[in-house]
Amino acid sequence: MENLDSKKIPLTNIQKIIAKRMSASKHNKPCFYLEAKADITDLLHLRPKLKKKLGVKITTNSFYISALAHAVGKFPRMAGKVEGDSIILRKDINIGFAVNAPHGLVVPVVKHADQKSLADIAKEEKRLTEKARSHQLTLDDMAEETVALSNLGSYGMDSFIGIVPPVASTILSVGNAFSTVVPQQGGFKARKMLSLTVAVDHRIIDYFYAAEFLCHVKNRLESPQELI
Repeated sequence: MENLDSKKIPLTNIQKIIAKRMSASKHNKPCFYLEAKADITDLLHLRPKLKKKLGVKITTNSFYISALAHAVGKFPRMAGKVEGDSIILRKDINIGFAVNAPHGLVVPVVKHADQKSLADIAKEEKRLTEKARSHQLTLDDMAEETVALSNLGSYGMDSFIGIVPPVASTILSVGNAFSTVVPQQGGFKARKMLSLTVAVDHRIIDYFYAAEFLCHVKNRLESPQELI
């Protein structure tokens, strides 16, 4: 007998694509996960001051994309892929970032992010986010992702683990900045901390390499002036 309380909701085309791609990635990629905490107190103090200096609003996501791109430049295996019996190290560092659009999750891509200034990344992120939320992204806007970023900080999530997209080998998941008290100079000081969690394809990257990579991201975020 049919359950009268149940409701059948058909999948949208985007949901069908996501389900197929993520199921394949989860099945084919043996991943491991690392987490680190970054002190972003200085970053959060600096960020509001940059709009006047750089002529564009700098989001925390802009910093994350920039730090991620610089770190991948130092650790190119993070953007590698398996092809037959070889690992292909892709020369382009293209950062895909998740956007919660009205029609579902989409991932526009900031191409050649390592070659862009923080201001240029902010402008590109803004342009792509606006296109995503108005359902105007093109296939080219979402193509050629080599590394992924997912940020749920605005939803109050402390930390989470993302699924590596089929076209990438690494996804950095970023949570909400939370307040804590740390020892400093014989006393205590309030600081803003951020949880960084990386999911990595173990066929390409080992624990030590990924740990060094994540430390590099953390260090970049803790020295935000270096990203400007």
